[in-house]
Amino acid sequence: MLELMLSSMVTILPDYLFRRYVQGKRIGHEITFHSVWYELRYGITACLLLTISLITLIFYFHPSTREVTSVFRTVTIMPESVGRVAEVFASVNEKVDAGAPLFRLDDSQQKAALETARRQIAEVEAETKVAETELAAADGLIQEAKGAYQQAVDELQMKAELVKKDVVSRREVERLQVTVEGRQGAVDAAIANKQILQTKISSLLPAQKASAEAALAEAQVELNKTLIVASVGGTVQQFTLRRGDIVNPLIRPAGILVPSEAGRGRLIAGFGQIEASVMKVGMIGEATCIGKPFTIIPLVVAQVQDVIAAGQLRQGDQLLDVQNQGAPGTITVYLEPLFKGGLDDIPPGSSCIANAYSNHHDEIESPDTGTMRRIYLHAVDTVALVQAMLLRIQAILLPAQTLVLKGH
Repeated sequence: MLELMLSSMVTILPDYLFRRYVQGKRIGHEITFHSVWYELRYGITACLLLTISLITLIFYFHPSTREVTSVFRTVTIMPESVGRVAEVFASVNEKVDAGAPLFRLDDSQQKAALETARRQIAEVEAETKVAETELAAADGLIQEAKGAYQQAVDELQMKAELVKKDVVSRREVERLQVTVEGRQGAVDAAIANKQILQTKISSLLPAQKASAEAALAEAQVELNKTLIVASVGGTVQQFTLRRGDIVNPLIRPAGILVPSEAGRGRLIAGFGQIEASVMKVGMIGEATCIGKPFTIIPLVVAQVQDVIAAGQLRQGDQLLDVQNQGAPGTITVYLEPLFKGGLDDIPPGSSCIANAYSNHHDEIESPDTGTMRRIYLHAVDTVALVQAMLLRIQAILLPAQTLVLKGH
């Protein structure tokens, strides 16, 4: 309607003034309801063409959309495993800080595993002390075996001298040789036993202790998992747990945590695909939201998604048929406040109306731009005023439409 009024002022109005003051035709006489088309046909035709061109120009270079919202992400409150609730620390709508406890699951099994791991460490430490004592006793056994060996060797040497004088039988000497070899084996066995104990103390028992300590750490981690804490600061929602409830991360989450800064830094808008070549990072925009009526929020385009979500393909067992893709998708655009704190009063999830305005100042100021091109770009930038006026009219009418016409 606004575009039609503006177009009529430079088309129908001059045509009427020419008919009235040059040709002398008057409304109600020569210009009637039945002859208005014939008398003002040039102005009406030009007005329709100019209106259509103006609307196309405005909405193409200065796009507008109602698909705008302050999207925010929630954090699901759930444990890593199935468990029965033993204690609840938070309540619905309670604001919590990061790390604050929310609820605790029954931890009797985890505590038992932790105690078992501690007992295993104590058992390894006790076994280490026993091995050290056995190592000290092994030195004594070695000395004893060496003494017996040396005694057998001395006796063998003595009997070997006597056998030459036929004082001792050769059979006795052979028996002593076997005894010496046996005593040598006893010495070797005592030394090997000591080496086994040393290896056990230096390698085996430390490895067993390390394994027990790892099992202790694992048991402690499992015990810590029974206490569910807030990963970020925020507000607890849909949290209706009671003591004795079963919580299953695959079937029944415990609740939802809404982060404090969720959805307060930017707006996400969906503009039509036809405006893909117009939307650029750095464009100035404006928005008005239901959550903050009668207010225009200056914005800037921070990011333009380079893909359209409607075209995404998920692997399946059927061939893709493009006609089943549904309605064309939109260009996803991220809008941030031009001034600090511009979106602070907007509740996360609010629906908004947004405009984005093209700016050709650099091209206009470029010496390579021709005169007609400059005039055209000036006109393009100027008609953004119409879109801005429409947004302000919508900001005024939005509360009335919501509260009166829709009855919300």
